Amino acid sequence: MRILPILATCCLPLSAMAHPHVFIDTGFELIFDDEARLTHVRVTWAYDEFYSLLILEDMGLDKDGDGVLTGEEANALAGFDAQWIEGYDGDLVVTNEGLRVPLSGPQEPTATVEQGRIVTTHLREVTAEPVIASDLSVKAYDASFYTAYEVARPVVVSGPVSCALERIEPDIDARLAEMQAFLLTIDANADLEENDIPLIGAEFATEIRISCPGS
Repeated sequence: MRILPILATCCLPLSAMAHPHVFIDTGFELIFDDEARLTHVRVTWAYDEFYSLLILEDMGLDKDGDGVLTGEEANALAGFDAQWIEGYDGDLVVTNEGLRVPLSGPQEPTATVEQGRIVTTHLREVTAEPVIASDLSVKAYDASFYTAYEVARPVVVSGPVSCALERIEPDIDARLAEMQAFLLTIDANADLEENDIPLIGAEFATEIRISCPGS
């Protein structure tokens, strides 16, 4: 992922500064009903090879190392990342006209291995009234930036609707410049938590905007 090397260079003076430990390529399926209302979002996570290896070894899967799971192993792996603690938002923020769209926890989890990478999916249901997408926005990010997300998997719309998708990339250079200026105001030996270091994950998130004419 392109963010890590830049962050490492920017933030070397303060080694305690948050940086990604897990890298995920993500994608979305936005599911609309017959009345052109958003009802579900299916999320795909493709984990980096190193983290995938750790998970497989920890769970005792793919012991022959051929990168192919048996049906039994795939069933055992499915849902390993769907045991969410209370309050966790799934690192997914969906808004409509600036208001947060409430989503359920993960449903229908699946898992497989593709070229050494664990790839999982889960379905999330809109838990309020189905949303008419007048100004819909989707972002995947971990606010603490422990996990770095890249929208590198497909983003698609399903249902009897015709929607336009717009991808808006973050201005990483500007965000890093702001962070670096902030860090330079802090003593190198300072306690970062006491200095209210801002959560930076959202600043590096790609935004997907969806507009559905006639909705």
